[in-house]
Parts: sequence; C-alpha cells; structure tokens
Amino acid sequence: MKQLSVLLATAWLAACGVDTASTAATAAALKKQELEQGQRQIDQVRQQLDLANQQAAQRAAQAADAGK
Repeated sequence: MKQLSVLLATAWLAACGVDTASTAATAAALKKQELEQGQRQIDQVRQQLDLANQQAAQRAAQAADAGK
C-alpha cells in the first residue's frame, strides 16, 4: 500500500509538471505572436510616416516651384 501511495504521488507530481510546462509553452507562443504583431504594426506606421514625409516634400517642392 505504501508503494502504491508513493507511485500515485509521483504520478500526480509528474502530471503537474507536464501541465506547468504546457502552460509555459502556450504563454511563450502567445507572447511570440504578440511581438510579431507589434513588429508588423511598427512596420506599417513607418511606411505611413515615410509616405507622409514624401508627400510633404513633394508639396514643398511644388510650392517652391510655384513661387518662382
């Protein structure tokens, strides 16, 4: 009976470890997705800023040409 109790306790503790490892892996995968999404958003904002700067430069050049 004592051996059965030890065996059950060992199995229970091992199961807890597997659950913890699974939870950690899931959390890491979610964090990776969040980071990738954040990077995509940063890239989109940079592209929008670059476009806005190009348009502003074009307008400034057109205004300079119109003033000549």
